[in-house]
Amino acid sequence: MSAAKQGDTVKVNYTGKLDDGTVFDSSEGRDPLEFTLGAGQLIPGFDAAVVDMAPGEAKTVTVPPEEAYGPYHEQMVVQANRSQFPEGVEPEVGQQFESRSEDGQNFLVTVTEVDGDKVTLDANHPLAGKELTFDIELVEMA
Repeated sequence: MSAAKQGDTVKVNYTGKLDDGTVFDSSEGRDPLEFTLGAGQLIPGFDAAVVDMAPGEAKTVTVPPEEAYGPYHEQMVVQANRSQFPEGVEPEVGQQFESRSEDGQNFLVTVTEVDGDKVTLDANHPLAGKELTFDIELVEMA
């Protein structure tokens, strides 16, 4: 059987876990994840882990932040005044809002703290700075 290589379309079953064992994503109960190797559709570390796998093969890989969602940047955490939110919107921890940068790019921010009139917003990806462990099974190559 041939091994997966850049440009191949593959289907995988996977489970992603944090260091403490918390599952943050899984294909369990869903169709396998289909993607093209090397097309930039997934984080680089996951993509690279599937290269050279054969259908039916399974493995566990640990992906460092640099090959996942990048490092956590403190400068991407800001405080806003409650008055900066639209009328009728009550920010709560865990809520996500779309914001726009000065150059017109849209990005998501997550409310991490609400203290009176101050709302702390984090523009980092929720998995930024985290080492991720994936159990991956290559199901099929197209």
